[in-house]
Amino acid sequence: MSVIVFDHPLSPYSQKVKIALLEKGVSFEAPMPDGIGTGLGVERFQAANPRGEVPVLIHGDDAIFDAVFDSTIILEYIEDQWPEPALLPKGAMERARVRMLEDAMDTHFEAIIWGLSEVRFFGRGSIDAVDELEASAGTQLAGWYDWLTTQLGDQQWFNGEQFGWGDLSVVPFLNGAVRFGFEPLGALSTWLERVNQRASVTEVRLSAEAHAFDRPDSDLDALKAAVAAGVFKREYRDHRLEWMIKSGGLSVVTDGLSKDNIRFTDVFT
Repeated sequence: MSVIVFDHPLSPYSQKVKIALLEKGVSFEAPMPDGIGTGLGVERFQAANPRGEVPVLIHGDDAIFDAVFDSTIILEYIEDQWPEPALLPKGAMERARVRMLEDAMDTHFEAIIWGLSEVRFFGRGSIDAVDELEASAGTQLAGWYDWLTTQLGDQQWFNGEQFGWGDLSVVPFLNGAVRFGFEPLGALSTWLERVNQRASVTEVRLSAEAHAFDRPDSDLDALKAAVAAGVFKREYRDHRLEWMIKSGGLSVVTDGLSKDNIRFTDVFT
């Protein structure tokens, strides 16, 4: 059966799924949700994930029962379906530790990068709000870098002796922070240089960079105009909404609500 990952190259959640598949040697297609070039229409994507977010993994022909959404659950499916080479450590405590690491990156750390995207790429917020959000992001990222350095310890990999789940769960988010000018230091910087040289990570990272700079839809002015017009809406849910409010961006949220150019997960009717 073919493997399809509904994807956006800049999504860190999609990136970690693709890194895992590459590490397992699993061939896959990675269309964006419009399904162009695959014969899979947007309806297949919507049927597979009621949240309307990437990534979604399709492994089979049934739109409901052969689809997996949520990057963590997809990683678990990949590990169950293709157990070798193993990406989780052997010990129960170590397996729990890298899963907690992933959860922290997926929620707390991702929210900071996402918030920076809102103000830098999509032009949201007044000058005062942007300044406050930028300052909050810098302070918070420094704290997370300290925590990650502690988690890494004197190990070569977050996963322990070998590259694995812990590392692929961290690298997309750190690369995102670096793109915004927030460089890690010391052992964490050394780890990032090492992990970015890994073939699977390099392939996914270069794909993201190519998308960001080479595609017509990478025009930031066009993106800002689409957001302002409500044509393109970024989803404000759970950790992202919390971060924006607690970090000084309440006005960004209320402005987006009044202009109807932000979205939440659709309500079933």
